[in-house]
Amino acid sequence: MLKLEPIAHIRSDFPTKFGIPRQSGLVGDTRASIIFTEPYRKPEALRELESFSHIWLLWGFSEACRSSWSPTVRPPRLGGNVRVGVFASRSPYRPNPIGLSSVKLDLIELETPDGPVIHVLGADLMNRTPIYDIKPYIPGDCHPQAAAGFTRSLEDAPLQVADSEKYLEPLPPEDAAVIRSLLSYDPRPGYHHDPDRIYGMEYKDFEIKFSVRGSLLTVRGVCRRTQEQ
Repeated sequence: MLKLEPIAHIRSDFPTKFGIPRQSGLVGDTRASIIFTEPYRKPEALRELESFSHIWLLWGFSEACRSSWSPTVRPPRLGGNVRVGVFASRSPYRPNPIGLSSVKLDLIELETPDGPVIHVLGADLMNRTPIYDIKPYIPGDCHPQAAAGFTRSLEDAPLQVADSEKYLEPLPPEDAAVIRSLLSYDPRPGYHHDPDRIYGMEYKDFEIKFSVRGSLLTVRGVCRRTQEQ
């Protein structure tokens, strides 16, 4: 029987699942690092990887805890009330909870206190997600004319973000830009439509409060979480 063990973990700015981009590359400014575990902390294992601009990450849905699987799932993209086949979805609740992401290779550091580290952009992984394999992305992997099925509008930023200047301008510019992008892609589950509800999402050590009415997302507050929280 095939046995998988993590070769690395992701170090990302997403401490929880809520708010993570729905797919890799959707918010290209998000930064993450790949930290290898022993015995995979070998600089020679990364030889020539820097010649590629993007890589594939094969990883595990470590927070998707279910003892069984279902042949159909309810994708949030369809409002949570339409079933499709599990193999026609990217649901984490699969026979084998394995995810696949394409990320941009930003920098490789061969000598750090953590051993060799790969820095990437556009990852859609929660902090500490286990990584099982890394492969180079090549241009032939891309199919521009591919049909997108029920996800065809996924790349459209559906929301206008209001009051962002009041709450986001005091933040470091790169953090403000990433948070604005994350909010514009609507981090709520697809079946949430309560205009009076105040939602909260975490990014780095920030907690962002917001509400959504129609296509307008209004930022209600941004605060830093304390160490105890």
